[in-house]
Amino acid sequence: MALTARTPLLALAGALVVALLAPTLAGVLAVCAVILAGVVADLLFAGSVRALTFSRDGATSVRLGERAEVRLRVTNPGRRTVRGVLRDAWQPSAGAETDRHRVAVPPGKARTVTTVLRPTRRGDRLAHRVTVRAVGPLGLAARQGSHEVPWAVRALPPFHSRRHLPGRLDRLRRLDGRSAAHVRGQGTEFDSLREYVLGDDVRSIDWRATARAADVMVRTWRPERDRHVLLVLDTGRTAAGRIGDGTRLDAAMDAALLLAALASRAGDRVDLLAYDRGVRASVQGVAAAQLLPSLVTAMAPLEPELVESDARGLVGEVLRRTRRRSLVVLLTGLDPAPLEEGLLPVLPSLTARHRLLVAAVADPAVAQLARGRGDADAVYGAAAAERTLAERAHVTALLARHGAEVVDAVPDRLPPALADRYLDLKAAGRL
Repeated sequence: MALTARTPLLALAGALVVALLAPTLAGVLAVCAVILAGVVADLLFAGSVRALTFSRDGATSVRLGERAEVRLRVTNPGRRTVRGVLRDAWQPSAGAETDRHRVAVPPGKARTVTTVLRPTRRGDRLAHRVTVRAVGPLGLAARQGSHEVPWAVRALPPFHSRRHLPGRLDRLRRLDGRSAAHVRGQGTEFDSLREYVLGDDVRSIDWRATARAADVMVRTWRPERDRHVLLVLDTGRTAAGRIGDGTRLDAAMDAALLLAALASRAGDRVDLLAYDRGVRASVQGVAAAQLLPSLVTAMAPLEPELVESDARGLVGEVLRRTRRRSLVVLLTGLDPAPLEEGLLPVLPSLTARHRLLVAAVADPAVAQLARGRGDADAVYGAAAAERTLAERAHVTALLARHGAEVVDAVPDRLPPALADRYLDLKAAGRL
């Protein structure tokens, strides 16, 4: 009789009948022998997992917290069906909803399984390995093998502050002369002449045009376009501080993305530099249509380095990259020691050639502690918080004396506050 997949099952059933009818040592041994034979038969009749081939397709990037699907195609070139469980293992931070899939792949056929990912950390989330356990017809034993099937899904910054963009774009349109309002300031572009109205800046009066007209005429201006904005992310140890559910670096990225989106719509050129003791990421010369994708891709793998940032090297890199006068937005901390010892001594060389705007992430827990008055612990906490706030105010004053402007706000407020300061500079013609 030819050996088939049903033969072990029939033999096991016969052995059980014998053991029930004759519960002797010989019967028990017979059952054990048949079970062992069933295990061996399962291993013989289970599909081969070593011969399987794999390929992937699907998502290669996704915003942090959003859903991505990666498909795994399993091809069985063998002569037996591979039936069992497939484990598609990923890094824990990839957030796989399930990594185990039931599969049944007939000979010469292929099947596709889909793994749904919801990453919990920025950066490249990597597939680990694919393990297949193919069970035999009795389910007593299985073959198991693992295969390396590389794939990476890049988790991009979430860009929560995009909700602030429509309101700032509306203000930008008014500044840019597409609405009725016009602005004047040093470094702006001449737009047109109109009659003087109460409240106009007398410095905008065009006396030659007034001499030719019956009324006093004033010049209207619009903000210059094609200015250069350099976003500088400090990725040193101060960026690793925890603020709420994220780090200072996460909050700084969110603010930088909103400002980049706004500045590119204003017609300005936007570049990015991430630096601590060397260049960690760089985006230069990217067209407006590709700016945000390029920025989030460059920011995604960034993590704070637990080293003190090299302020002299950072300023030197900025000066090397920007020959023309630019707006340099430095997203860093306001810790007194690293600023007073590192940045302030080299700040004049930067502010002499560029306009510097320092954006810092404040901890909302400090302001909350400063209001505490319930007991002795709360009072001591409030005193420590007040000292921290006073130090930040002192550092802000020092930066202002060196020609830098400072935006200091909690994570939720920093992106719109930074965007508003940029628009204020545009309105005043200071870019």
